[in-house]
Amino acid sequence: MPVVECDVEEARERLAAAGAEISTGNTDHERWRATLGDANAVAYDGQVVIQGQRPQDVEAVLREGGGRVHAYFDGASRGNPGPAAVGWVLVSGDGVVAEGGERVGRATNNQAEYDALIRVLEAADDYGFDEVQIRGDSQLIVKQVTGAWDTNDPELREKRVRARELLERFEEWSITHVPREVNGRADELANEALDK
Repeated sequence: MPVVECDVEEARERLAAAGAEISTGNTDHERWRATLGDANAVAYDGQVVIQGQRPQDVEAVLREGGGRVHAYFDGASRGNPGPAAVGWVLVSGDGVVAEGGERVGRATNNQAEYDALIRVLEAADDYGFDEVQIRGDSQLIVKQVTGAWDTNDPELREKRVRARELLERFEEWSITHVPREVNGRADELANEALDK
């Protein structure tokens, strides 16, 4: 559950300008409540607490944009194809910005890996980062996204096109293959989502 330290009246104005539904707080300690997308925010003195399926819907509006982020992604499939899930983590110089894991239906492992890449790029874009340094333990995805390898699979080709479209939103980007141990948290989030 992200907590943003901020001027809560300025935060309220920014959320209202972004189209959030604002209401009064439910207790004496709550200054106001807001709903935007799939996230809810509750303001207290000097901070806003964010909850919901996609906390980045609110957090991206409240945090200052720009800068560089490290984006970790991992997909998992049990059965290949079978039930699949994704995990992703955004890390800036201040620590973990956001993370998530969710089921994505039935997919192959490679399809799930692409879905995870797409999710982390969407989150980095939502937060307004200018530069993204992507890390994943799927050599196939890294090689295909950079153009070193091609694919004959139409579904993977379509997912690669979507990933490249998202990458165009950043001023700078890189994608690097890393060992599974380096990508541990994204892997954990994907497997937790599968276990639910």
